[in-house]
Amino acid sequence: MKNIVVYFVNILYYLCFGFLLCIFYLVQWLALHLFGFQYHKKSVDWLNFSLLGCLKVLGTDIRFQIEEPLPKHKSLIVVANHQSTYDIPPLIWYLRKHHLKFVSKKELGKGIPSVSFNLRHGGSVLIDRKDKKKALTQIKDFACRIAQKKWGVIIFPEGTRSKDGKPKPFQRGGLSVLISNMPEAYIIPVSIKNSWQLAQHNYFPMPLATKLLFKIHQPIVIGKENPNDLIDQVERIIKTELATTI
Repeated sequence: MKNIVVYFVNILYYLCFGFLLCIFYLVQWLALHLFGFQYHKKSVDWLNFSLLGCLKVLGTDIRFQIEEPLPKHKSLIVVANHQSTYDIPPLIWYLRKHHLKFVSKKELGKGIPSVSFNLRHGGSVLIDRKDKKKALTQIKDFACRIAQKKWGVIIFPEGTRSKDGKPKPFQRGGLSVLISNMPEAYIIPVSIKNSWQLAQHNYFPMPLATKLLFKIHQPIVIGKENPNDLIDQVERIIKTELATTI
C-alpha cells in the first residue's frame, strides 16, 4: 500500500512539474520579447519558486542555513557540491537578488522546456566539455561579463552529480578561470545534503518527506590569493560539512 501511495504522489508531482515547465516556457518567451531581460529574469525567479512549491506535493522539506550575510552589490562565485537536479531551484530562488548565472554543458541548452530557454537567453554560458580549450575561453569571457555586471555565477566543480551523496574531487579548470578573472568577487561555498536521495531511482519514484539542507558558508575574499589555494579551501569546507549528519 505504501508503494502505491508513493507512485501515485510521484505521478501527481510530475504532472505539476511538467505543467510548470511548459507554462513558464511561454511566460519566459513573452517576458523576454515583450518586456526585456529584467522581466525575463523575474519570470525565471517565479518559475523556480513554483518548482519549490511543486516539491511540497512530495512533502520535501528544504532548509537553508547561512553563516554570514552575503555581500551586496558584489559579484559572487557560488561553489556547491552536486547531488541532483534539485540542487538548482532552491539556489536560484534563495539567491535571486544576486542574479545567479550558470556554467553549464551545452547539451542542456536544448530539449528541456523553460530550463533550456533560460540557459540560452538568461546570461549563462554553455560549454562543450569535449573542447576544453574553447570551454575555458568561453568561461573567461563569461567571468569578465559577470564581474562587470556584479552578478553571481554558480558552478558545480565536481562535474557530475554524486549518486550516493559522497563528494567527488573538484575539477579545477573552470573554477580556476572564474577566480582568476574575478578578483573582486567573493567565493560562496555551499554544502548540499540529501538531494541525492531524490535521484537515487533515476527520479522515479522519488521518496516522500525528504529533508534537504543547503548550508551557505562564510564568504571568502579572492583578492590576490592563489586560485588553487582558494579551491583547496572551498573543497575542504564543503567536504567537512558533508561529513556531518543533517
